[in-house]
Amino acid sequence: MKKTLFFILSFTVVSMGLNAQNQLPISSDDAKIKPLYSLLEGSLQHDLEKELMAHPKWNQLIAQKKMAVGIVDLRDPDEVRFARVNGNHMMYAASLPKIAILLSAMDAIDKGELKETSEVRKDMRLMISKSNNAASTRMIDRVGYEKIEAVMTDPKYGFYDENKGGGLWVGKRYGGGGDTHREPLKNLSHAATVTQVCRYYYLLAFGKLVNERRSKQILAIMEDPELHHKFVNTLDQIAPNARLFRKSGSWKTFHSDSILVWGENPNRRYILVALIDDPNGEQIIRDLVKPVEKVLLNGKSLAKN
Repeated sequence: MKKTLFFILSFTVVSMGLNAQNQLPISSDDAKIKPLYSLLEGSLQHDLEKELMAHPKWNQLIAQKKMAVGIVDLRDPDEVRFARVNGNHMMYAASLPKIAILLSAMDAIDKGELKETSEVRKDMRLMISKSNNAASTRMIDRVGYEKIEAVMTDPKYGFYDENKGGGLWVGKRYGGGGDTHREPLKNLSHAATVTQVCRYYYLLAFGKLVNERRSKQILAIMEDPELHHKFVNTLDQIAPNARLFRKSGSWKTFHSDSILVWGENPNRRYILVALIDDPNGEQIIRDLVKPVEKVLLNGKSLAKN
């Protein structure tokens, strides 16, 4: 009887642990959350570079610093792997940096600086899921440029760091009019680097943006994107049941996308970010998904799930 009870309890504990690993945010002690920079992994980096360079057009764009790609392998939360190409090269990122507004608003709400009204909740969802510019501008006006800068440069996050090429920045309303507050390195109004965007999703996946409660809210806002282009267009076909948390952006030749993919198949759990300056950037971003998944699986293809 004692052995049976011990087995049942042991099985329950193990099952609870496995179930926790299948949930978002991923349950983990703070001590186990390592800086993403320290998780750069040589073989993943080599495979990513080899795959990207095998495409002549991509190779050319990378050499010209008009294409940057970052990936984070989340299949084993205890052995996260990171790789990037042109990772610290900051580019104009159009609407992708709206994730900076979202985090700043959540920080302000948590600190009592912004009231979480139904209008605010609606605007945050519109800003992310539909990339609505009017809603984004209302959120900028509510939190202010100084607040966004303070959160992005907060040592807790370091999402904008002049010593690491810059990063996430929002210094202009999405629409005409109003003051501007451009970032100091390149005078960009809406900027990002793939490394800093990867870090944003990495900390979000582990519930470390503001705190676990606010991270869950951010995840809920970012899930089920209503724009089905770029990464989402491909993932709709190859992983229709995967959970997708996403923000993209486009303006003229600048195309960007960022996504946290959480598949039913544990092998399809990763972060992917791309910044591209090319008229064909939208299609390039669509075409990136399958090669990146092959890189993550060491050259093997992942079946539809």
